[in-house]
Amino acid sequence: MTVPTEEPRPAPEFPPITRDGWRELALGVLRKSGIETGSPEEALASTTYDGVTIAPIYDASDLPGDPGLPGTAPYLRGTRPEGGSWDVRQRHEVPDPEAVLADLENGVTSLWLTLEPEDLPRVLERVHLDLVSVALDAGKRTREAAETLFALAEGKGVTALTGTLGADALGDPETAVELARRCAERFPGLRAVTVDATPYHDAGGGDAEELGCSLAAGVAALRVLTGAGLTVPEAFGQLEFRYAATADQFLTIAKLRAARRLWARVAEVCGAPGAGQRQHAVTSSAMMTARDPWVNMLRTTLACFAAGTGGADAVTVQPFDARLGLPDAFARRIARNTHALLVEEAGVARVIDPAGGSWYVERLTEDLAGKAWEWFTEIERAGGMAAALTAGLVTGRIAATWERRSAAIARRREPITGVSEFPNLDERLPAREPRPAEAPGVHYAQDFEALRDLADAQERRPSVFLATIGPVAAHTARASFAANLFQAGGIATVSGGAATDPAEIAAAFAAAGTPVACLCSSDRLYGEHAEAVAAALRGAGARKIWLAGKGEFEGVDANLYAGCDALGVLRTTFDDLGVTR
Repeated sequence: MTVPTEEPRPAPEFPPITRDGWRELALGVLRKSGIETGSPEEALASTTYDGVTIAPIYDASDLPGDPGLPGTAPYLRGTRPEGGSWDVRQRHEVPDPEAVLADLENGVTSLWLTLEPEDLPRVLERVHLDLVSVALDAGKRTREAAETLFALAEGKGVTALTGTLGADALGDPETAVELARRCAERFPGLRAVTVDATPYHDAGGGDAEELGCSLAAGVAALRVLTGAGLTVPEAFGQLEFRYAATADQFLTIAKLRAARRLWARVAEVCGAPGAGQRQHAVTSSAMMTARDPWVNMLRTTLACFAAGTGGADAVTVQPFDARLGLPDAFARRIARNTHALLVEEAGVARVIDPAGGSWYVERLTEDLAGKAWEWFTEIERAGGMAAALTAGLVTGRIAATWERRSAAIARRREPITGVSEFPNLDERLPAREPRPAEAPGVHYAQDFEALRDLADAQERRPSVFLATIGPVAAHTARASFAANLFQAGGIATVSGGAATDPAEIAAAFAAAGTPVACLCSSDRLYGEHAEAVAAALRGAGARKIWLAGKGEFEGVDANLYAGCDALGVLRTTFDDLGVTR
């Protein structure tokens, strides 16, 4: 099957749609908005953190070429020619046999166990190892965990284990080689090595950086295994790759498709052209929030949809309360039901490669693959993954990306619902038991959440007075904007009501009991009243006066506006309120 290259023909009663026609209409809109440009594509395009351009419009000319068939190299369209559901893989961090059984009885098809080896017999006692795949994640105790799993399988008379043992070929090559040999000889459905790319994502890296690091780590693992005597096909068969899936569904879909294509190229160069990439996608830890955690249900649903649509072989949905501690039974149920809803009710798994043929997705896949390959080859030129890590090449590159993302988050150009946008100061967070160990990494919401924690810890919640000038219709939009911004840091807002009399507004400010005020109104009313109101507020003891919008007025210290440094505003406001940070 090939992707059609002809433009779709509209019905006779509709005029033909062309890129030139769109360009003319877009230029008209831009000019009305005061934007003079010769190219609407450039004016309306955006760029990812990896430097991939997202165009405002795509057509058939953007298709990069024939993507091939599902189940065949370069596996762009997936490794499963028969289609069907992905493997529903639930993670367990504490030894709770009842929770494991509850998952398996209600839709989970494989287990991801981050447990100590001595806990495995009790957890897996009633699990049918011939029916359920097991992914081990035991860190430095991988060898012990694998031996325990082998012993359990032998005791149950199971000879066909499936899953992955989670060995790290870079961190512990000796264990990786030993387990790979045993899997290749005795358990063809079991893989020994996990190439985990999520730490690069969790450190703040971009999608192409995550992909490039995974390729470099995968190639390093191949060198370890083949250097120890495994054949090239055997070495490829021992690797499983783990990627992060985010709420940016299109980038996640493109990332997983690009990962398979890139690994197929590595396989081709290594002389194993039929080797596809086994993928385990896990919903991003970095995107999860501790505040308004129920929104995480929506984030993980989008991420799971993207992972399934992108062709991941196994998908893990993190429970919505993951940032608060160990998930409870309700959170685990919602996580596994997310899969069930997408597969059974939405029918996402009924179609092979549902994103295939999309002009946008195909172009995005191609461009992302190109950026990832550039990064991969840079790592290889530096001597490979181990050398690049030692030299600081990888950490430096990812740190720079995180700095750019942090700046966008601070300015709310990358909004976080329930945290940097539309926070709920009255929320009551559910209590959870702490996790055995917190995984290292960043969280996109961490700086805003730190300020929320600080505000909540005060004896009296910090507050800012909103000097709402004029009738409701004149000040509502900017008052709502200002309130939303201050509340993102846990700072309450007190509205002065509809008024224009400076003395009346100053009296309401004095009653509010805060030294910080923000003027909120229309540009016209600012011109008539801003300076007089600012003077009255200053006379009533205002230490700092903000203005919602742009424009300079005597007595106003600074401005709030869309795209301003919201974190900087909040930190300054804490200082002005006398709250120690």
